[in-house]
Amino acid sequence: MRDFQAPGRSAIYASNGICATSHPLAAKVAVEMLEAGGNAVDAAIAGAVLLGICEPQMTGIGGDCFALIKPAGEERIVALNGSGRAPKAYSAQAMRDRGLAAVPLRGVDPVTVPGAMDAFCRLSTDWGKLGLDRVLAPAIRYADEGVPVAPRVAFDWAADGPELSGDARKFYLLNGEIPKLGQTFRAPGQAEVLRRVAREGRAGFYEGEVAEDMVNSLRAMGGLHTMEDFAATACTYTDPVAGDYKGVDLVEHPPNGQGATAILMLNILKHFDLAAMDPFGTQRAHIEAEAAKLAYDARDRFIAEAAPRLDHMLSPETAARLAALIDPKRAMASAAPLTEAVHKDTIYITVVDRDRMAVSLIYSIFWGFGAGIASQKFGINFQNRGAGFTLQAGHPNEAGGGKRPMHTIIPGMLRKNGKVIMPFGVMGGAYQPCGHARFVTNMVDYGLDSQAAIDAPRCFSGAEGMLVESGYSPQVRAELAAMGHQVALSPDPIGGAQSILIDDSGILIGASDPRKDGCALGY
Repeated sequence: MRDFQAPGRSAIYASNGICATSHPLAAKVAVEMLEAGGNAVDAAIAGAVLLGICEPQMTGIGGDCFALIKPAGEERIVALNGSGRAPKAYSAQAMRDRGLAAVPLRGVDPVTVPGAMDAFCRLSTDWGKLGLDRVLAPAIRYADEGVPVAPRVAFDWAADGPELSGDARKFYLLNGEIPKLGQTFRAPGQAEVLRRVAREGRAGFYEGEVAEDMVNSLRAMGGLHTMEDFAATACTYTDPVAGDYKGVDLVEHPPNGQGATAILMLNILKHFDLAAMDPFGTQRAHIEAEAAKLAYDARDRFIAEAAPRLDHMLSPETAARLAALIDPKRAMASAAPLTEAVHKDTIYITVVDRDRMAVSLIYSIFWGFGAGIASQKFGINFQNRGAGFTLQAGHPNEAGGGKRPMHTIIPGMLRKNGKVIMPFGVMGGAYQPCGHARFVTNMVDYGLDSQAAIDAPRCFSGAEGMLVESGYSPQVRAELAAMGHQVALSPDPIGGAQSILIDDSGILIGASDPRKDGCALGY
């Protein structure tokens, strides 16, 4: 039980259904969908699409999504890949011929075709109960009427707003200025797009006037995108991958997502007695950082749409060999330079309904405001997922026409004794696999409940060195630096998590990260 005299928040207990996500309006709308007779899929779509209006710097209909679904009355987990592809004419060689060593982070070059809207339509058709018209109605209303800018959203907007260019400045600034806390943001163009999708399904987005707006806008900026690229967009069902950690299975999306990285990281951490370490002390932070370096190096070598060496990455033998490289007293240099861009902007939503259908869904435009550009008529903000490709010739993740890039966003689920016990996710770009591993070890090795596991301080050793949150003491930071880590206080909160525990008693327990504006709500 938490200390009620200390700052913090309680987990949410409910019997019928819970949503946990990063903005309270989205959580409210999701619960309203459940109360209206919808299921977890209806609620997750309604909340996720609204998050594109509440947190436009994080996500939107110009982005991608991934989902894990546990059907009602079953324990199987279904994975849906809603990530879009590069245009057919995309070419790594052409970019190398321009003198580029990496796909640019902003502008038209990194824009891949949005995949999320196709996935939402497919999810609604295959699994939903209410239909797209009812599910999209709240987002349409809020896009028309507007949403007050929330505290964390204002913080992010101030940092990411300067990256907006061209028409995006018209749609995502207010009178040319970055919106401030409490100001109202409206997106009437997106409301019209959503009305068309509600009437016509995916054709309202990937064909006709909306698709023409996106294609013409991109081509005017030098893009290679065509109407055929948009019309051909199709999400795909895949089989999840899983790994055991001390009796709990971590279930992840397969590549092109990076979920296998979290499984490899836990497989490495099995070789160390984490439970004997101070959960927020120097040794645990050091071992986790070293495991992350090794797991992420494997990710950069092997994760791609095809991922021909996935079995090698997930094998216990690989983890054992990597664990043997870790010096308990000294930090290694980065295992290898990162070969693709990483950043920290996305949203996550999870819903469990009264029939115990569970949805774990993550939805993103990648960097803050994605590519920083938007369509001319409807103001659709384009993602920069193409920056997840490498330009290294012959690499499995080499940029190419019709390919999906390596993706950072990963929804998760936990399973015990064959039973799904928790959908969860940890936002934060590259941090996500490390965040999944820390969330699991916080609970399994240290006995923290889900809310405490989310609240606890974080650190991450990545391309920018070892970033630690202010929850780590100056002594721990000094000891980590003495071990060779390039330690710095993180300028931003690291990640943002949400989870719902399906308790043995049948009660649902929702937890939500105070690093975001959101909450868990139930009924």
